[in-house]
Amino acid sequence: MGASEIKVGLSLYDFLKRPEVTYELIQSIGKGADENVSDEVKEQCVIMTKYEGYIDKQLKQIDQFKKLENKRLPEKIDYLSIDGLRIEARQKLDAIRPISIGQASRISGVSPADISVLLIYLEQMRRTRGGKNEQ
Repeated sequence: MGASEIKVGLSLYDFLKRPEVTYELIQSIGKGADENVSDEVKEQCVIMTKYEGYIDKQLKQIDQFKKLENKRLPEKIDYLSIDGLRIEARQKLDAIRPISIGQASRISGVSPADISVLLIYLEQMRRTRGGKNEQ
C-alpha cells in the first residue's frame, strides 16, 4: 500500500510515524478512529505522532538554553586573557560584558566553540577557587 515492508510486529502508533503512512491509509485497513472524530483531531494526532522526536529534541534544547541563562558570569572576568577564545569573541565579550552564558551565546561574533571555551574556563576557575566564583 505504498509503505515499506513490515518484518516485525508494529503498533499503529509506530506505523503512523512512517513518512509514507497517512491516517487515511490506517483507516483503509480498518484501523483508527471512527467517523465521529473531526478531521482537525485526526490531523493533530498525525502531526504529534510524526514530529514527536523533533518536538522532544526542541524541548531538550530549551532546557539546555535555560541552564545557560542561569549560569552567571563573574563581573570582573578578564575575557582578553582567556586562552582559546577567538580575538573577535574576546573583544565583543569584553565590550558587552554579558551577565550569563546564555546572553554571551547570543552575541554576534561569539561562536558555540567560544562558549565551550568559556564554560571550561569557568569550571577551571570554580575548581581552583574551591567552588567560589569571583564577583
